[in-house]
Amino acid sequence: MKPSVLQYLKFFVLFAFGVVTTSHTTDQDVLATLNKLPLDGHFSFRDVSTAAWDFGNLSSFMPAAVLHPGSVDDIATTVRHVFLAGEHSMLTVAARGHGHSLRGQCQAAGGIVIKMESLPNAKMQVQSGASPYVDASGGELWINVLNETLKYGLAPKSWTDYLHLTIGGTLSNAGVSGQTFRHGPQISNVNELEIVTGKGDIVTCSPERNSDLFHAALGGLGQFGIITRARIVLEPAPKMVRWIRVLYSDFTSFAEDQEMLISAEKTFDYIEGFVIINRTGILNNWRSSFSPQDPVWASRQFESDRRVLFRLEMTKNYNPEEADNMEQEVNDLLYQLRYMPPSLFHTDVTYIEFLDRVRSSEVKLRVKGMWEVPHPWLNLMVPKSSIHTFAREVFGKIPKDSNSGPILLYPVNKFRWDNRTSVVIPDEEVFYLVGFLSSVPSSSGPHGVEHALNLNNQIIEFSGKAGIRVKQYLPNYNTTQEWKAHFEARWETFQRRKNAYDPFAILAPGQGIFQKASPPLSL
Repeated sequence: MKPSVLQYLKFFVLFAFGVVTTSHTTDQDVLATLNKLPLDGHFSFRDVSTAAWDFGNLSSFMPAAVLHPGSVDDIATTVRHVFLAGEHSMLTVAARGHGHSLRGQCQAAGGIVIKMESLPNAKMQVQSGASPYVDASGGELWINVLNETLKYGLAPKSWTDYLHLTIGGTLSNAGVSGQTFRHGPQISNVNELEIVTGKGDIVTCSPERNSDLFHAALGGLGQFGIITRARIVLEPAPKMVRWIRVLYSDFTSFAEDQEMLISAEKTFDYIEGFVIINRTGILNNWRSSFSPQDPVWASRQFESDRRVLFRLEMTKNYNPEEADNMEQEVNDLLYQLRYMPPSLFHTDVTYIEFLDRVRSSEVKLRVKGMWEVPHPWLNLMVPKSSIHTFAREVFGKIPKDSNSGPILLYPVNKFRWDNRTSVVIPDEEVFYLVGFLSSVPSSSGPHGVEHALNLNNQIIEFSGKAGIRVKQYLPNYNTTQEWKAHFEARWETFQRRKNAYDPFAILAPGQGIFQKASPPLSL
């Protein structure tokens, strides 16, 4: 992982321009010399307010500068410039993709934010054949990857529910959705990465080459490097999707049916559950885009007030010539489930329409001014052994309704996750992803955000008191002790990797894991 000849040449250029810093250089001096760096792109110093915002809308930290990189070398040059300022510099660097972090993780107070979407995206390289893949920039959106790979009849295996996120952003966390039970998270479907480390080195890594950095960066919360390119595993893409919705009134049947489906050899391609608390008109709302399996039953009065119900969504991928076989397979699977018969609805959509389904909701919310509002989300991983206790004591008792946003709940298989990556998951063969995806519109009043965060804290406190060993997905903690408790036995590995790849704690300061200018605790 030694610097390349080009990087050495750039170092001497920096020296010649008087840009290399010394132990007496201040952070203001470092910032003042940014414009002297030999870049293909440029810095912004005045209009930087958009880099102090993210999707969560709960934190705002103004950077000193924003880099609009014209190349990967620009990113390496910038990081190395800060690295050469030394361990006592307080400057930090944050890579910002689509800004979909929740608590300022893509921000850098007084530091440098790298706008990854500005990185010129070389034409994606799609390799077909027996082991197909696509090479794409870390700043590329997943929706663009899908559109490009579909031209070759291919697509990535694993997705997130929302596709307008960058590759580097989701791979730095995990990337989960209803396909995770079958293919694992997105980080389990990557063959190779290009990374700029906290020292400014550009490193190509894979399971066979620089493997420690490869596994560190996947799910590494941006702590070990900035992902500038990824080689993503592909599979043949279907043309159509049968999209099915059903309701359950009993949590045990709802959970057991999901667990059966994710363990079956022949099953659906996508499985996600939702919790519905005190909602009305559920089936009527579905009619705008879904057809009831039994119109007579579905037309009867369906009472959902003051109840906790559970919605199961499933899909079966198919091509038009396979429609008859698809129908039989779907019917065979549905026959095994214990949902309420009147609630069976389905529709047929194209593959891209299904995968990009959240986009239409986003457009509607933007029109109403309800997209750029606070999103105090809480995402948990709950062991299967505790999910019934969790459901019984949380749903309807802590959140009294689900009107503020969807509540997701679906199981995944542990063996689909690579334990060499940095992601921490429950130590059970099956665990549940549970997401409380709240939005707080201005109509909620001045205490709406406080109320939502209080509910989140109550859920976490209950889990602790009940001995439920939950893990946070997209974790947010305030102290080193909390982070150590999150990583448990893996903390030493996480810290060792930090010392190796970002020893001055320059990268991703918004995560709050390591404090700048304070060397990581010794092992």
